[in-house]
Amino acid sequence: MTEQWHTAAGTLEVLEALQRPDLLADPVRESLRGLDDARSVGVVEIDPDLADTAEFCATYGSPLELSANCVVVAGKRAGEVRYAACLVLATTRADVNNVVRRRLDVRKASFAGTDEAVELTGMAYGGITPFGLPAWPVWLDPAVAEAPAVVVGSGVRRSKLIVPGELLTRLTGAEVVDGLGKPVS
Repeated sequence: MTEQWHTAAGTLEVLEALQRPDLLADPVRESLRGLDDARSVGVVEIDPDLADTAEFCATYGSPLELSANCVVVAGKRAGEVRYAACLVLATTRADVNNVVRRRLDVRKASFAGTDEAVELTGMAYGGITPFGLPAWPVWLDPAVAEAPAVVVGSGVRRSKLIVPGELLTRLTGAEVVDGLGKPVS
């Protein structure tokens, strides 16, 4: 696993995530403790001011095509708010207006507000990750699922996780969704 970790992590030193529980948000740490193969998840410590994907990749030499963004989306139907987490590569954007809206079965879908996402996940904005989320669908673009390792949030802004794409497909509620990520134009 270490070779895959190092390609995604760029210049950063990677440790097994559970060796540094201090670098994980509480729900993320608990989620990882429940995984049989948690040893395949790495963690890197970073400057929290560089947590945004573009700055992280540029500073630490992590390829954009191996960084994934986890976004919380919401939509209403019959007064009920429906949520999902979408995981797409940093070289793409989640197709919220078409693919996500249809899958949520709502008239209009949008990114959840910052305060709402933070409150619902128990994670820092800019660090939200598919580990430790509420019981929502977790939709993965096929490119994320097929990646040997991707960088995702850790629930806090001062670290990132390095995760095999295949492991993400086995998270509770995870489903690979064709067309979820649209290339950035």
